[in-house]
Amino acid sequence: MPIPSLRAGWLAVAATLLLAQGALAKPQDIELKLRIAAPPPGARVVALTFDACSGTIDRRILDTLVQNQIPATLFVTHRWLKRNQETTAVLLAHPELFQIENHGDQHVPAITDVPQLYGLKTAGSLEEVRKEVDGGASAVLKATGKPPRWYRGATAVYSQDALDAIRAEGYSIAGFSLNADMGASLPAATVAKRIAAARSGDVIIAHINQPGHPAGKGVVEGIQRLIDKGTVFVKLDDVQTEASR
Repeated sequence: MPIPSLRAGWLAVAATLLLAQGALAKPQDIELKLRIAAPPPGARVVALTFDACSGTIDRRILDTLVQNQIPATLFVTHRWLKRNQETTAVLLAHPELFQIENHGDQHVPAITDVPQLYGLKTAGSLEEVRKEVDGGASAVLKATGKPPRWYRGATAVYSQDALDAIRAEGYSIAGFSLNADMGASLPAATVAKRIAAARSGDVIIAHINQPGHPAGKGVVEGIQRLIDKGTVFVKLDDVQTEASR
């Protein structure tokens, strides 16, 4: 089970990867797809996942989830947890609804082969990836009393060596099959349409930390459309999933 890792373990992984790669060119960065494996026939089954990178909480989304008893998996950073203790208490008061997982320490992409991605400075090395993952894990463990099992890095894009190293620590990597809000940047109507079009087995990603963005309204509307269609919502730990590139 993933817990804050020992430095020696990460260095051993790094050394193994370097030997294996030798003088080969750096691999392409990876954005994993994730779906629910073999969803049952009948009702549409989807997994809602939300990133909380920094900032605060979008109560439009959180209140909708609580009021309608909709389960979801939240990926939170250390810096978000520090700023949102009251919201964390709300999440912990509803363990039947909310699964809290690791989104890293300071929202640094787990990438070693390029210096920036989407305007964010990347980790740049496996040692920095380790710090990002372990810092997030320690914060989640402290806040919830449980070590996280899943990891989703900032941008959800990984260099191959970072992906291998994180998996070597026992984490499942949280990809997605439907990007609802593109980092909370899309208009409400577009977000609602995307979510409402979810197919059975989809793992949906959206953001729950941008209350000032129109995207949050679209998330709420999209969820309501799924409710109206009789959709079954699940947490990632409640189902078998399958990852692919």
